[in-house]
Parts: sequence; C-alpha cells; structure tokens
Amino acid sequence: MAETTGRETGWVWVWIQDPGKNDQIVGQHYEQDDISFIPTFSDKDAAQKCYHKLAKDETSKYEAQAIHYHELVKEASKNDFLIFMLNEEGEILKKIDPKK
Repeated sequence: MAETTGRETGWVWVWIQDPGKNDQIVGQHYEQDDISFIPTFSDKDAAQKCYHKLAKDETSKYEAQAIHYHELVKEASKNDFLIFMLNEEGEILKKIDPKK
C-alpha cells in the first residue's frame, strides 16, 4: 500500500477538540525533542483506532473530522506545527513540514 499524505485525495483526518463549540485541531508535543505536531490519518478508521494513544484533556470532547489537506497545511504552518501522518497504531508514516 502506498503512503498517503492527503495529496492524492485532497482529504485527511484529524481530531477536533470541542467540536461545534470552540473547534480546535488537536496537536501533540514531544517534550523530549521539543516537537509540536498534528497527528493526521489517511482515513477515519485509523484515526479512531489511534484515539486512545493521544494526549488529551479528559474534560473535553473530541471528534475525528476530515479536513482538506491544503487547509491543514495552512493551519499547521501558521501555528508552527509539523504534520505527522500516522497509522492506526500511532506509528509515524511520514513527517511533513508545512513550511516547505
């Protein structure tokens, strides 16, 4: 299976914190390497299977939502986040620097 970045279909899946209220794309931070990234998935099923591996605020609600790849790149770049394409196990398939 070829690596999917969202460029092929135009859409990827991310987690949204507080959907319908104060929608915010969920980001993660590796403190050890000081890297901020947005966990991104090629399909909803992979996003849902990886949900339990994400660091999150347990008082908030979360929803997997599709986002257009170019919109995600714009948001990640604006907020100094990398984009990590992950599989359902949370393994990194591809690291994308939206500023390049």
